[in-house]
Amino acid sequence: MRFIVSTSTLLKHLQTVNGASSSSTVLPILENFLFEIKDGNLTISATDLQTSMTTALAVESKEEGKVAVPSKILLDTLKTLPDQPIAFNIDDATFAIEISAGDGKYKLSGENGDDFPKIPVVENASSVNLPASVLTEAITKTIFAVSNDELRPAMTGVFCQLSQQHITFVATDAHKLVRYRRMDSKADKATSFILPKKALTLLKAALPSTDINVSVDYNATSAFFKFENINLVCRLIDERYPDYEAVIPQNNPNKLVIDRGLFLNTLRRVVIFANKTTHQVRLKINGSELNISSEDLDFANEAHERLSCQYDGEDLEIGFNARFLIEMLSNLSGDEVTLELSTPNRAGLLIPQTNDENEDVLMLVMPVMLNNSY
Repeated sequence: MRFIVSTSTLLKHLQTVNGASSSSTVLPILENFLFEIKDGNLTISATDLQTSMTTALAVESKEEGKVAVPSKILLDTLKTLPDQPIAFNIDDATFAIEISAGDGKYKLSGENGDDFPKIPVVENASSVNLPASVLTEAITKTIFAVSNDELRPAMTGVFCQLSQQHITFVATDAHKLVRYRRMDSKADKATSFILPKKALTLLKAALPSTDINVSVDYNATSAFFKFENINLVCRLIDERYPDYEAVIPQNNPNKLVIDRGLFLNTLRRVVIFANKTTHQVRLKINGSELNISSEDLDFANEAHERLSCQYDGEDLEIGFNARFLIEMLSNLSGDEVTLELSTPNRAGLLIPQTNDENEDVLMLVMPVMLNNSY
């Protein structure tokens, strides 16, 4: 089997799917890309058995065949080569690969392509189409709130709720929660599933900036994303997602409106002086004044800043983990945000002041108990 392709084109496609491959000691073939040539097209696949990605590109070849190519050595080589045509010669009997590029020749051992795991096909699937921009925004707004706790597998992914009115994406790690809803995207029938974080990270990196449509097929076990020449299929997390609506407090009489950038930068400064384990900051609100303070008793560090804000409600003192607030404010858009509060031991809600009419974003953060030493 022989084919010729440009180094930069091949590298770009390999980097797109590389994240799906796995350095598995149990199945060493997962450290390979599967190359399949048919009708002058090269299809490249990578998988870790949970998530699989394929991409296709045109190459110069009159033959057909498949081979598993070691991913790391191939990527490392291509990264150092200038943009030029590169020829692959594969021995159909031994799967030895010879690569010729300019004045260089490189040999490596491939494996039988038939031993590569079959890339799953989604059968009996329902489907929905989403613009790439909506999907990118939904992943960006939620993925930072996904839990890394393997003991709570449901929370290690993003919960997708499809309905005839809207599509909702939810992520939580029990300390913070994000609900991102799109009014301009709908499904024919109501359903829900949990998408794993790894698949969403890969999808976000691969999605183009042009606003094309992404076809999303799903059944009881898998989801299949298709756009341009890229396919991504992932196994869904087979768990029951917690009732997130029950956690969102409905009655929040205290509402604070503040400049998002100002609030964010103040928190970034004040948290430097906070305890390095808890990252605790204290928000003290009275009238139209917000006092933000932190202290680290072990090192006698403390910081106090005062901001002006619009506030409607009773004077209040509440503690938060500043890192959570910083993450949320960084992932919200708009100039101003509303912080809705009820009591010092109930969750606070962060909502952008100006929402796109097709977009509904709500972020929830749990408070931390304050010790009233200052």
